[in-house]
Amino acid sequence: MSPVASAAVSAESPPRHPTRWIILGVICLAQLTVLLDNTILNVAVPSLNEELGASTADIQWMINAYSLVQSGLLLTAGNAADRYGRKKMLAGGLVLFGIGSLVAGFAQSAGQLIAARAGMGIGGALLMTTTLAVVVQIFDNEERPKAIGIWGAVNSLGFAAGPLIGGTLLDHFWWGSIFLINLPVAMLGLIAVLKLVPESKNPSGERPDLPGALLSMIGMVCVVFAIISGPDHGWLSARVLGSAVIGLLALAAFARWELHTPHPMLDMHFFRDRKFVGAVAGGILVAFGMGGSMFLLTQHLQLVLGYEPLEAGLRIAPLALTAVVLNFSGIAGRLMVKLGTPRTIAVGMTLLAGGLAAISLSGAGSYSGMLAGLIVMGVGVALSMPAMANAIMSAIPPAKAGVGAGVNGTLMECGQGLGVAVLGAVLNSRFAALIPAVAAGAGSLPAALAAARTDADRAAVRDAFAAGIQTSQLVGAAAVFAGGVVAGVLLGRAERAERAATTEAVAPDATPAPVAGETAVPAAEAGGRAGRSRAEAE
Repeated sequence: MSPVASAAVSAESPPRHPTRWIILGVICLAQLTVLLDNTILNVAVPSLNEELGASTADIQWMINAYSLVQSGLLLTAGNAADRYGRKKMLAGGLVLFGIGSLVAGFAQSAGQLIAARAGMGIGGALLMTTTLAVVVQIFDNEERPKAIGIWGAVNSLGFAAGPLIGGTLLDHFWWGSIFLINLPVAMLGLIAVLKLVPESKNPSGERPDLPGALLSMIGMVCVVFAIISGPDHGWLSARVLGSAVIGLLALAAFARWELHTPHPMLDMHFFRDRKFVGAVAGGILVAFGMGGSMFLLTQHLQLVLGYEPLEAGLRIAPLALTAVVLNFSGIAGRLMVKLGTPRTIAVGMTLLAGGLAAISLSGAGSYSGMLAGLIVMGVGVALSMPAMANAIMSAIPPAKAGVGAGVNGTLMECGQGLGVAVLGAVLNSRFAALIPAVAAGAGSLPAALAAARTDADRAAVRDAFAAGIQTSQLVGAAAVFAGGVVAGVLLGRAERAERAATTEAVAPDATPAPVAGETAVPAAEAGGRAGRSRAEAE
């Protein structure tokens, strides 16, 4: 389907479902379960080292197995939901996620926990794609921005609540409790999904695109693995370069296959749509800024300002709470309707960049200087992330809502991974350049402090690390601001082109009605001109 046709299909609004807001609550509960598991494991690292005897490599695989499997399956999971039914895939995702959580909670070895996390990643991919796809199906065009805003607010809440819930559980129970807490939530969500969520799927019944699914999984897993491995193994190492090359070749083969197969998993013609391309570009850089900033903020609070993990999590909470309040109150949704999607995204990303810059320049020495920047970032996230998701989903036909959600989820995973990798590399480079000679060659702040011999050397090491964080935060701010400009310009042009095409479709030649003796333009010819005008606008 061409981008013009997709825009026409997307313009259709589904009828309002009578229990849509209750269904949204169920969907957000399922989504929150997945998001908590993205961050909750980080606070359990010391316990896993002690009780399971997990090595540093084991810990990395426990964290990365989940994200690798999830990112590799997002497009395939979205396509499966469109073909076989979004309700079925949503219920299946909750079952798989619950089983994986149960196995993880009672794992007796690092290998068992890694395998359980991989299984949870399969369920997570199904949940990430079907939740947003169901939102698109049950809300009409008028209410959809608010619904996606609430869905986005839950995303923000999940990132902030993970460390808090994990820290609280570990204060009272053993490490397995951070996984078992998922079971009652998954069970409640499953019952509610089966009773309340309506079934929906692509009515055309296209054949499964198995080669496309395989190529996309290989490509995404290899690319994400290279991004994750780069900071630890070196960007020019054979492991990282080999994985990146295989991933990029697989993605190139995937794009070529999708262009020629009669039933593509992802219609590559979407990339001719400026709205889609603008939302994709902006989405990657919003995720880049968020992933990188959360990585930097936790280190800033713990290693520079000296807070414990739970204290650090509490101090990041204002960012998420600001986004939650703005989206649940409907303020962000109303602003999006008033400003339009391009301006909302541009303003939101500018605020996100401004908050990052404020933290870098004012929060180096105290939390009070950081607080204002966190609140500004929260406002930026509340505006930009739901608007970006809405732009992507509105550029794709409702019948392909699962694939659209898969694209959105893939952007988030890749953007966050890139943010951590790139901004982490900037931090390490700046730290290595400023570190005192006595600690030269130390690869981390603790190692450099151990090598320092005097209080003056230790103070210099801390100053070097703080300067590295400041520089990397400014780099992240610049990237997010550039993304806001690019996304705003592309989306603005796309909307102007759509308005021009609509105007010409109504009055192709803007000529007065024919007088007696003149021949009216036949309806078929008028429709043909309108179609050519839309094609030229593209």
